[in-house]
Amino acid sequence: MDLKLLGKSAIVTGSTAGIGLAIAKRLADEGVAVTITGRTQAKLDAAAAQIGGDVNPVLADPATADGAAALIAAVPTTDILVNNLGIYEAKEFADISDADWHHLFEVNVVSGARLARHYFPQMIAANWGRILFIASESGLLPPAEMIHYGMTKSAQLAISRGLAEHTRGTGVTVNSVLPGPTRSEGIVDFIQSVVENKDAPQADREAEFFTRMRPLSLIKRLIEADEVAAMVAYLASPLAAATNGAALRVEGGMIPTIA
Repeated sequence: MDLKLLGKSAIVTGSTAGIGLAIAKRLADEGVAVTITGRTQAKLDAAAAQIGGDVNPVLADPATADGAAALIAAVPTTDILVNNLGIYEAKEFADISDADWHHLFEVNVVSGARLARHYFPQMIAANWGRILFIASESGLLPPAEMIHYGMTKSAQLAISRGLAEHTRGTGVTVNSVLPGPTRSEGIVDFIQSVVENKDAPQADREAEFFTRMRPLSLIKRLIEADEVAAMVAYLASPLAAATNGAALRVEGGMIPTIA
């Protein structure tokens, strides 16, 4: 399918691995000039080599004000902004410190708000643009083992929907995407940290995770990053012009009803 994205430009944050890298690759394959961000030059260079096409690696961390300013200085305008940067951890609620709450909020929420604050007015002026927040099913079903992470994903849904209210009558859309547990470098360690049988083979640990901790999943497996990227590429395209202010689920059926 031709998504009619040839000639568009995009910024994908947190794009040196996992979902962000898959999104950047998918957009580049569609002819988009993609800017990727990361905190280390080596990872940026490796990701750029994997992506190919028209890719612009920028050493910047939008989780900090200085990092966001560096990215904006390097790429003043864009057609598509994908706020993918995010972190997570498993921690008992009583052990989540004030610093933990602030850190996850700064990285997962404020980073995207900073960039949207700059690029959104330009999109409105141009009468075309796409802003996408990569949230999580945890924004609707906060997991008991990482409540602070769920809080940040709920906040992203609020920002996304609220920003969409300012697009009325324009060609700009703002949506969020809610992946479920997705295969990445970090998910292997995360699953091992929360399952009971930590010495079991990886496939068995994943099976325990879905049986005991994510029993609502219909697909009973980790989602592949490319499956999330396919949804994001469609929403970034002109074909998705009628989808606005929405929270699109790519979570394997973990959310049984529409919230």
